[in-house]
Amino acid sequence: MNSERERTYHHGDLRRVILDAALDVIATNGPGALSLRDLARRADVSHAAPAHHFKDRTGLLTAVAAEGYALFADALAGAPDLRERGVAYVRFAATHPAHFQVMFQPDLHRTDDPDLLAARTRATEALRAGVADLPPSGRGEDDRLAGVAAWSLAHGFATLLLSGNLADAMEGRDPEEAFRSLAALIFAPE
Repeated sequence: MNSERERTYHHGDLRRVILDAALDVIATNGPGALSLRDLARRADVSHAAPAHHFKDRTGLLTAVAAEGYALFADALAGAPDLRERGVAYVRFAATHPAHFQVMFQPDLHRTDDPDLLAARTRATEALRAGVADLPPSGRGEDDRLAGVAAWSLAHGFATLLLSGNLADAMEGRDPEEAFRSLAALIFAPE
């Protein structure tokens, strides 16, 4: 007997259960496949329960992006220099592919959400600090363009890695070591 009334029990941490189910769906089928009704079914709760925590699909994706940026900022914080921040970027994408997909698609979430803004600011500051630590000859005349170059390299590499487009080029190489080699080509130390 699995009536609607029985399915409305308190889950403990339903918010976390729904987020985890959403991350599974996104990692497997992409953010377009996400539905609050399906997540409620997976969590065995009423179809209205996820809306209590996230209001709507955009609210859920905003929570995924905010959590992703917070995890991302933490991952970047321990890196000693720009190259290792790039490695941390690639590692984050590989270990958190669902977060990564949502974070960089602003049309999926509320870009003005305070939690999202705070986490994204922390991550941005960590990346900028890596550029600022480069010797002037290693970053050129414009720090912002050096930051864009570093971001483009790390994000492009991570995106190509996740989409399987580097399989032939990698030839079994460790992605982190391959990224270190690429970064050395562009941001060569003096």
